[in-house]
Amino acid sequence: MHDAIHQGPTVGAQALRALARYPERIAFVEGDRRTTYAATLDLVARIQAVFAAQGLGRGDRIAILTANRSESWCASAAAQASAMSITWLHPLGSLDDQVDQIVDGECTVLLVDDANFLARGADLAQRARGALRVLFSLGKTDYALDLLAAARAAGAANARNSARPDDIAILNYTGGTTGKSKGALRNHAQNASYTTAILSDFEIPDSPRYLVIAPMSHVAGTKILPALMLGGTIHLMKGFDPKGVLDTIAREKINMTLLVPTMIYMLLDHPDLDRTDLSSLDLLLYGASPMSPARLEEGLKRIGPVFSQLYGQTECYPISVLRKADHDAARPELFASCGFPIASVDVAILDDQDQPVAHGGAGEICVRAAHAVGSYWKRPEQTAELFRNGWLHTGDIARMDERGYMFILDRKKDMIVSGGFNIYPRDVEDALSAHAGVAMASVIGAPDPKWGETVVAMVVRKPGAAPSAEELIALVKDRKGAAHAPKRVEFVDALPMTPVGKVDKKVLRAKFWEGQERQVG
Repeated sequence: MHDAIHQGPTVGAQALRALARYPERIAFVEGDRRTTYAATLDLVARIQAVFAAQGLGRGDRIAILTANRSESWCASAAAQASAMSITWLHPLGSLDDQVDQIVDGECTVLLVDDANFLARGADLAQRARGALRVLFSLGKTDYALDLLAAARAAGAANARNSARPDDIAILNYTGGTTGKSKGALRNHAQNASYTTAILSDFEIPDSPRYLVIAPMSHVAGTKILPALMLGGTIHLMKGFDPKGVLDTIAREKINMTLLVPTMIYMLLDHPDLDRTDLSSLDLLLYGASPMSPARLEEGLKRIGPVFSQLYGQTECYPISVLRKADHDAARPELFASCGFPIASVDVAILDDQDQPVAHGGAGEICVRAAHAVGSYWKRPEQTAELFRNGWLHTGDIARMDERGYMFILDRKKDMIVSGGFNIYPRDVEDALSAHAGVAMASVIGAPDPKWGETVVAMVVRKPGAAPSAEELIALVKDRKGAAHAPKRVEFVDALPMTPVGKVDKKVLRAKFWEGQERQVG
């Protein structure tokens, strides 16, 4: 057996091949600016030349903090084709978290979109200076080399892929039951496999015109390369504006986009929706948190039969899809499903002993797939637990019906999904507990019709102390970012405890989730 023959492409090879195929087509649209495939490939090649001139190559890792910009995508493609790996920093993340990820991930390079993150870039440059060898920005700054100016000065170059299938392609950070971020590591073979899975199972239209609204550093960005491989055009927006989204779909004849349910609700509530021509829209992908069945039915009536739900997680994405045809008012029970496993994933519903549950019974979703994460970065024990008994354990509890559709019931992990963003209670609890007047804090997710889940904090104050809810919310916002800030703080005399001395979060959740069919947002 010749292993090289069976390895398949790298992400770098996929990107360069896609860009070379349609030189005259438009690859990216940003406002009034349109960039062809040829110009995009030229920029990738020039950035590769800049990286080489700085002595960067195999083994180096670049952290990227950016809004939705084509130049940042080009830098990521150039890095991966140069056998470097990338780490996307969450644009809404706190300074402490971003510094921790740069340092823990051993990033040697930082790229900052200074037009949108000038001050944060300066803070990162200062706080992580011991880890970083090279700092780039996308414009002129006092703390970094202007990558685009250097690329222009580099002159014409030929883009080349030097990455190998077993080279690390990406290290992105997620959280876990401890609330501490973990780096999820993928090599090129694993990363390229999820591009193939997306192309195979997501019903992406021919010549897609893909509107990217959510941060491209996360799930929205995973559709960019597949769309380019089909000769499509990527329309980039910086932030969600309902009227801007509607206007762009109508003006640019957008046929594909990805939204979290919160965004869909805001579109449904916008006065311009029913008078906007959305007839070009063929595929509206949604995910990150389940959608209200009532609002989903409203969307199908007012926007059309274009909805497709995605399910997956950082450790394995995608896992399942609820396709457009499954969004059928004649079968409303499927509106609560997270979909049918995609063709390239093996799925089992297992009990706590990793044995298959009885048909229709509740168990953990466990998966096997070529695009599953390779490991947690520098965390062998947690990696071993993730891959226990030959399965990747998602931490999500579900049942599977007789046809193979999955229905998520609960989450082993305490992660909160609010507005499409993952929030780990321990992070918020640690921030709250740092206040001098807080004796104890526990954080849960409560159902919210707009955000899916909202952060609720239960706080026990120290004797004689009287921190206000507003004070604690501001503290969390400052330490962890706006997404983590509780929307509600309740002061209690004591927290319910389990017999082994742990806070009983099931009791805390009960009053908020009573009457809800699903015990997860």
